[in-house]
Amino acid sequence: MKNFRVFLVWVLAFHFIYGANIDVISREEGSGTRGAFVELFDIQKVNKKGKKIDHTTQRAEITNSTSVVLSTVSGNKNAIGYISLGSLSDKVKPLQINGAMPNAHNIKEKLYPIARPFNIVTNGKTSAIVQDFMNFILSKEGQAIVDKKGYISLDSATNFKSNQASGKITISGSSSVTPVMEALKEAYINLNPRANIQLQQSDSTIGVSSVIQGISDIGMVSRDLKQSEKDKGIVAEVIAMDGIVVIINKQNPIENLSKEQVRKIYLGNIKNWEDLH
Repeated sequence: MKNFRVFLVWVLAFHFIYGANIDVISREEGSGTRGAFVELFDIQKVNKKGKKIDHTTQRAEITNSTSVVLSTVSGNKNAIGYISLGSLSDKVKPLQINGAMPNAHNIKEKLYPIARPFNIVTNGKTSAIVQDFMNFILSKEGQAIVDKKGYISLDSATNFKSNQASGKITISGSSSVTPVMEALKEAYINLNPRANIQLQQSDSTIGVSSVIQGISDIGMVSRDLKQSEKDKGIVAEVIAMDGIVVIINKQNPIENLSKEQVRKIYLGNIKNWEDLH
């Protein structure tokens, strides 16, 4: 009876996906999540000048934020997308990659292979209030908030003691980092109400350029920095680790894909759900 039920599940699954095109959902080019995703899944090709070029399929639907990816995948039974682990909700279904579920334990134990750093960047010349907030983020109190929001905290953290500096802090950048930064901002202001923190969500590239141009004190970046960015004097500090979760619609019966299968989907080599079997 048990074998029959398993067989029936696979029959229903095959019926669900048979003949259905995979609707590929991706992020905009400036997104740190996209940058990390194409690097980690090797969705890149080297051109004649030796530069790595993003080769995400032209069939992909491009979205400009994590929330749009979530809503798009939750409303389309044939869709596949990717988001930050801390942004995962029950509206979509997370996929195992190479048999490992995306969670904090598996990322820390290096069982789940798709992880990237969350960085904050400055121009290296921080004011007293900016430095105090950065100290809070990296403290035990700040890292406890990182854990609570579903991200992977840093092991080395000290107790926080505010210098009670006053002033304005402007922060901009990654939509993936924004949820945890919002929580850190609220907790810090409770400890130091003399701070005025303004937070604007965009993407990692804008976060970096805003710091370079002097528009923002802190940039939020959900990927490693490029050498060209470092060459402009940008200083990065890792504040957390994050997994990138490949998500599908909850009606889709698939549970697991290999890294290579995901890679081929985003390169456009696999276009139909039935081709995964």
